[in-house]
Amino acid sequence: MGILYNQVADQLQALIREGVYRDGERLPGVRVLSRQFGVSISTVLHAHQTLEGRGFLEARERSGYFVRLPRGDVPEPAMPTHQSRPVPVSARDMALELCVDEQKRMVPLAAAIPGPEFLPVRQIQQATLWAARRSLETLDYAFPGKTVYRRQIAQRMATLGVPVTPDEILATNGAQEAIILALRAVTSPGDIVVVESPSFPGILQALDVVGLRVIEVPSHPTDGLSLEGLQVALDQWPVKACVVVANHSNPMGARMPDERKRQLVAMLDNAGVPLIEDDIYGDLYHTGERPRPVKAFDRSDNVIYCNSFSKTISPGLRLGWMIPGRYMAPARQHKYFANLATSSIPQLAVAHLLEQGGYDRYLRGARQEYRDAVERMRAAVGRAFPEGTAVSRPQGGFILWVQLPAQVSGTELYQRARAEHINIAPGRMFSTADKYENCIRLNGANPWSARIEAAIARLGQIAGQLADGG
Repeated sequence: MGILYNQVADQLQALIREGVYRDGERLPGVRVLSRQFGVSISTVLHAHQTLEGRGFLEARERSGYFVRLPRGDVPEPAMPTHQSRPVPVSARDMALELCVDEQKRMVPLAAAIPGPEFLPVRQIQQATLWAARRSLETLDYAFPGKTVYRRQIAQRMATLGVPVTPDEILATNGAQEAIILALRAVTSPGDIVVVESPSFPGILQALDVVGLRVIEVPSHPTDGLSLEGLQVALDQWPVKACVVVANHSNPMGARMPDERKRQLVAMLDNAGVPLIEDDIYGDLYHTGERPRPVKAFDRSDNVIYCNSFSKTISPGLRLGWMIPGRYMAPARQHKYFANLATSSIPQLAVAHLLEQGGYDRYLRGARQEYRDAVERMRAAVGRAFPEGTAVSRPQGGFILWVQLPAQVSGTELYQRARAEHINIAPGRMFSTADKYENCIRLNGANPWSARIEAAIARLGQIAGQLADGG
């Protein structure tokens, strides 16, 4: 039924957008729609609930379902146009503050962490118990990673057009460590690295840890990193590496088209600049097929691939991997010197989950849940926030980038919301130079509830007050 109700929901949503069913009108009864689509009544009801979650329908007691369009069609944020020069990176205390706040009784809209309701909790519990019983396999330093884990990763990478052997894979403590190891492998302190702008704070923190300077290149909300801006940076500065999240970037949610991925690989290859790819959201595409990683277009071993299961299985497992390619020797060395190895039990547990097919079964349903959650929050922001607000339209992942009216301070909104126990991420965190003062990032991976809905409404009220000078 899962595929059917999603198909019905998509078709009804298309009819609403085309004006067949207009704002405020009552939909035909469930029996009528059941005959129209050739599905069961329960499937139609499930489709209605899905559209209600996306913000396109409203259930009225004893009256049925009515069309409720978001206020207009909220535009997407504009592409930044700033020019950047190399600057030192300083990791912000605000990022740590937000992480601590997420552990408190606040509405958790700041950190890019899925709520437990979105994760395969039962499956990973069972897999972890299975792994814990294999005592002899959990007692050693699993360096450079458990063979069974790296074998499963190699099999998955082959399906993405990246044929590698288990020996070419290095297990890491999440994608964050993989990025730091990649940076250490190809740069020295003081070197210049290109990143997307706005950029994931974790990448900026990794650059800070390694002691690097950064050039921020604008990113398009749909297509990702500006290749034209990248070429300017390559022509003007001695760039030593480029870090990109090509699939559903954080925070814009952009997915770079395949042709631009090819161009990106060719540009950096011609310049002799390694590309560090963070593909952590690649598996969380909302519709269609899994987007190919940039690494799939690499023919000269110039792309270092990084990924983890933090957004799909569990952030607490701290389990990731990297494919360093020709930089394997320095990456292995830095990994060994940093912490010897990655914990064995999570590797065995995830390998078991992958081998048994549990991971893919989970993802098939999770992708739709994330899509519905993002569309529902996007619609809620469109209804609650002041005129002039723009919201990203990601094709994967679960975060939204909100561009507020120019006169609204995202930092002020963050501070006022925090005083009311609502946690959001202010835009200044996503740049080295406070370029996004009128922006915020929202985490959509929370079960929709009256508390979440009220928090979005309150954020919109505060933003409206700030827009009016209050």
